[in-house]
Amino acid sequence: MLLPRLRTSGVALLLTAPLALSACGSDSASDSDATSGGSAGGDSAAFPVSIESSLGTAEIPEAPEKVVTLGQGSTETSIALGNVPVGMEEYAWAADESGYTPWVHEAVKEEGAKLPQFVGAGEELDLEKIVELEPDVILAPWSGITQEQYDSLSEIAPTVAYPDKAWSIDWDQQIEIIGKALGKEDEATNLITDLDKQLADEAKKHPEWAEHTFSYVYTTPDTLGVFLPTEQRAAIVGKLGLKPDPVIKTLKETEGTDSAVIGYENADKLKDSDLIFTFYSDPKAKKQALANELYASIPAIKSGAVVAADDPSFVTASSMINPLTVPYTLERYPDMIDKAIAKAEKK
Repeated sequence: MLLPRLRTSGVALLLTAPLALSACGSDSASDSDATSGGSAGGDSAAFPVSIESSLGTAEIPEAPEKVVTLGQGSTETSIALGNVPVGMEEYAWAADESGYTPWVHEAVKEEGAKLPQFVGAGEELDLEKIVELEPDVILAPWSGITQEQYDSLSEIAPTVAYPDKAWSIDWDQQIEIIGKALGKEDEATNLITDLDKQLADEAKKHPEWAEHTFSYVYTTPDTLGVFLPTEQRAAIVGKLGLKPDPVIKTLKETEGTDSAVIGYENADKLKDSDLIFTFYSDPKAKKQALANELYASIPAIKSGAVVAADDPSFVTASSMINPLTVPYTLERYPDMIDKAIAKAEKK
């Protein structure tokens, strides 16, 4: 399951990080240069830069060249801004045979750069390795680093943590913060605009999607939850034109999760959702969910009008809005959505 975070346990991480995420976009002029990378150094005139977080303030004296990224999304954004990190947190669950997520591996290879070195994960960060890499800045705005870890990391390099709570930051805010830390605020704004445009352009190709409602759910052995429209993975679907089931407005958010835990006993609340979006951490989890009669009785589940992935890489990519995961997701989502709609229309 993807309850709280999904790193070492795989599923736990996937649910925690993106669970606490609220996704809202901004509109500004698009610039293709923003997605094509650039020089590692940012605008020197923008420095020194001070970035506050709930764990402390990062004082960045000059444009960083060597970057270490922790948590999720920072690696992708840094690469898109032209700075391939020298080190990054490992995320083995979603990795391909290279040990990296496919979109990171491909992007770095296209840049002709060296792949970042892994610096551990979660509670097992390798501080000695980070020291060895001599970073100019450590980016962790969407992460779960603790105060103790932050204090240790700050002794190595200026460390940018989350503005409020762990694993809680808007996708566009994350890009803005990283852009500021790297001295590339204009480029970051262009990235945000470009991501909104990519999703809007895909929605225009499929105007029929707007005729269908959806709920994005997650399951555990014990309960059923529904992601709210602001949560990143649900926000992607909404930006593609599908409409959140009106019943979602009546659900009470489970504090700090950007989702509502409704329980299997309330599965019938989703009876009017044309499509169900969900994910499974592995085949066993899928079998377990479908064995629950209340879950299996949801009309969209029963008819097969389901967009569900059990490939860890795709599950992860479609759970985040950033410059590398959105293109990866859009290569796969349209066909999955069309197949689910075809089944919805037959019920």
